[in-house]
Amino acid sequence: MSRPAAKKELGQHFLVDENLLGVIGRLAELGPDDVVLEIGPGLGVLTTFLADRGAHVHAVELDESLEPRLREALQGRGNVALHLGDALRLDLATLEPPPTKLVSNLPYNIATPLVVESLDGLPSVGLWCVMVQREVADRFFARPSTKAYGAVSVLVQLAAERTGFHPVSRTVFRPRPNVDSALVAFRRRELPPGFAYVKQVVAAAFAHRRKQLANSVELAGLATRDQATAALAGIGRDPAVRAEELAPPEFVALAQALAT
Repeated sequence: MSRPAAKKELGQHFLVDENLLGVIGRLAELGPDDVVLEIGPGLGVLTTFLADRGAHVHAVELDESLEPRLREALQGRGNVALHLGDALRLDLATLEPPPTKLVSNLPYNIATPLVVESLDGLPSVGLWCVMVQREVADRFFARPSTKAYGAVSVLVQLAAERTGFHPVSRTVFRPRPNVDSALVAFRRRELPPGFAYVKQVVAAAFAHRRKQLANSVELAGLATRDQATAALAGIGRDPAVRAEELAPPEFVALAQALAT
């Protein structure tokens, strides 16, 4: 069967170099009891690797034209469930057995929202090992007051701690992307209380990055400027502070101050 053509509009870049699989296995800390969620299995190169080392694999693929190639690659592996559909629309929290790890070469166009939604939307997932654009990987654990630091940095760092990082050459994909990639692994930590509201505050804070944080909160309708200013003062921050200056734990404190 000929290799299907990748679809640019779906952010597809198929993993074709099996030498990288050992690195993924190490960073994902794969074990025989793992239930793995893979988003965007593509040609099934990673899927078969995961299936041969874990208890079960949920493979979610949007592109139905890949189904024949995938089923051929997965033939004889009864521990793989292929789910056809949009990972951002499917109710992944209802998967049985519940996934304990998310290990994926994520399609570029859904990588950030998928990871962010999984932080609280997939509470059974304890470890992530994802291949993403290098700039996205850098954002996940960027430090405050840096160009890469943003809403996704805050949320990922509140929910997880990084356990591994590995730069990835463009040559391992077909078609070869125009950007560098990286594998990044991180382990879940206990979510702060009121995480859903913290997410709202973080989204509001970075929606207008150049504005003062108090103005951004007001524009989002979460509080008046005076209330936001008072909340910032309550956590020891100047009223003129911008979102990129706050460390992740400060957003939890700010959310709690705004909620009172």
